[in-house]
Amino acid sequence: MSEDIYRDIAQAYSAAAEKAPGLKSRFAAAGFDPAAVRSLADLSGLPVMKKEDLLKIQRENPPFGGFLASDLKDVARIYVSPGPIFEPALAGGGGHGLDLLFKAAEVGAGDIILNTWMYHLVPAGLLFDEAAQAAGATVIPGGVGNTELQAQIIVETGVTSICASTAFFLTLADKVIETYGRDAWKVKTAFLGGEMGDWMAKRRRIEAEYGVSTWAAYATADLGLVGYEDGGEGYVVHPDRVVQICDPVSGAQVDHGEPGEVVVTARDATWPMIRFGTGDSAFALESNKDGSVKRISALQGRVGAAVKVREIFVYPRVIEEVVIATPGASAAQAVVTRDNDRDMVKISLVLEDGADVSTAETAAAEAFKLHSRIRADAVSVISELPENADLIVNQKDN
Repeated sequence: MSEDIYRDIAQAYSAAAEKAPGLKSRFAAAGFDPAAVRSLADLSGLPVMKKEDLLKIQRENPPFGGFLASDLKDVARIYVSPGPIFEPALAGGGGHGLDLLFKAAEVGAGDIILNTWMYHLVPAGLLFDEAAQAAGATVIPGGVGNTELQAQIIVETGVTSICASTAFFLTLADKVIETYGRDAWKVKTAFLGGEMGDWMAKRRRIEAEYGVSTWAAYATADLGLVGYEDGGEGYVVHPDRVVQICDPVSGAQVDHGEPGEVVVTARDATWPMIRFGTGDSAFALESNKDGSVKRISALQGRVGAAVKVREIFVYPRVIEEVVIATPGASAAQAVVTRDNDRDMVKISLVLEDGADVSTAETAAAEAFKLHSRIRADAVSVISELPENADLIVNQKDN
């Protein structure tokens, strides 16, 4: 990563601290001088700020906890995340970087996009809307619900792309085909929101069944776009973000390829997100020369969702990979127990009718070992799992 970004961070956050008393207090408490930042090592001298910390600070000093480094008149919108956490959004083109996703998917002028993400309180709807327009596309602000009407809109306006949750995309696609026939389905691209469970496997089924390419991005309300898909593995990091993968307890950066918490610093400091812990877990697929992350893996889950097994953290994402790699698998779950001072892992598989049990059990065991770096003690097939069952269940302390 260019040294210019650290120069810009030094200048931006030095100026921001003079306008934002909460940020200035954070720096003072850590003995951190933003003006001295010249490298990733310098930046890492600041302890990570967790989302829970920001929530507490805002409750003590609403609405922004003294972290807004611009005038209120310059704030275009205020988003509200669960907590609530207030996130000011200043005017910015391209959906704060999300247009990079549309350009990677080659969606732009001539495309009609139905955007079903919510337009109130949370940023998703407006960010996708702004990004699509910045890429040159035409946007229909659909929102959620009104399935019959939106199916009619898809057919009669010639929608070529849909932005939606995976579940609502399926609802809309099935309604179009059910009502108007498969020939009426002209959608070629879907920008989908991430889900837990077998989301990646579900995307592959969607692509095969509905003839679309699926795309996704990693964004948060606090930061806007963090990374986006470009056809390769994982997410390419936004050029104006410094991303680190850190130990969720110490905040120290972990080795390349090791999972940890995604910690992000934004180049712009009007809403000063510096060494901000997202609470999401991932690992570096590709690193810059300075050690920051250039390409991030798919999210492994929330930091608190991991279970430590034989000194290795196993994340829900590992079980998603098991489902993807196992022929005929529709769902899976890992249960961790402790027997005679040894952690034990049992994987339960739910298979589709006609799937070969022996082949599936072998494939699941191999996939679990590949992605977790430990062996499962048992793999078995069961008839079903409860709806929305956890991917990993920790019974070590039961």
